[in-house]
Amino acid sequence: MLTKSISISAVTLSALLSVATTDANTTTDFQTWGNVTATGSLGSINADWKKYKYWLEGQARFGNETSQFSQGMVRTGLGYTLLDNDMDKLSLWLGYAWIPTEEPFTKNAFDEHRIWQQLLWSGKLSFGSLTSRSRLEQRFLPTGGDVGWRYRQLLKISVPMPFAPVFSLVASDEFFANINDTNWGANDGFDQNRGFVGIGYNFNKNINTEIGYMNQYINRTNLPNLMDHILSVNLYLNY
Repeated sequence: MLTKSISISAVTLSALLSVATTDANTTTDFQTWGNVTATGSLGSINADWKKYKYWLEGQARFGNETSQFSQGMVRTGLGYTLLDNDMDKLSLWLGYAWIPTEEPFTKNAFDEHRIWQQLLWSGKLSFGSLTSRSRLEQRFLPTGGDVGWRYRQLLKISVPMPFAPVFSLVASDEFFANINDTNWGANDGFDQNRGFVGIGYNFNKNINTEIGYMNQYINRTNLPNLMDHILSVNLYLNY
């Protein structure tokens, strides 16, 4: 059963990572995204809190052919460990995110606020590791009074290189779907998709980085759809 599930996941991920072909209704942009994410246990503060976790994340995104700062993000959260052993880790999360957005992502700068919940699972496999992240967001924008509900599903595979185990091949895909229509422009249904392929490097058991190519395809209303080609640089700190 496990082998079958792994095979299905691998096939699904391969299909999702296929880069869509641009057409007359799609515009493109080259961007650079930087991300630093720190997670860890609150057990270092109080032994009774060892099952509670923190999430601190900062992002900077540069668009318009990577010529200008276009969007930032500060995401914070608290999590609770449901399962933690040598093979599987499972945690439940609740948090807040602030997203300032500027040109060329929007004509008029604005700040978006989000509340988010997620179920995060990671497991060790014979060839590497698999991660699943199911995230629900409530989005608040100043251009309308509606709360936008959005679901995101991420699958990620990491495979260490046999000749250099500190390096790994990494592939992931994240699918976004709006759950409702809003008066600020979100439409129920497919929102966007992000596929990533890159190289990971483990500095030690607590610090690693992933650098590679991300393809982001965004479904837009009353505008041509957008395909971004992104240099993605990520640093992960886990204590």
